[in-house]
Amino acid sequence: MQKQKYYIAVDEYERRIIINSLNDLRNKLIAEGRYTDAVDELIIKFAHTD
Repeated sequence: MQKQKYYIAVDEYERRIIINSLNDLRNKLIAEGRYTDAVDELIIKFAHTD
């Protein structure tokens, strides 16, 4: 089964909010001793926009 891709349009301000929120979630998961793999992948995707 092929992965489906979605595209959303966000400006720089919105992109920073998303990255900061994902980073907050990542920190919470780390504090709880849980895996952060999925959040890490999303942070990378939002940080490396073309």
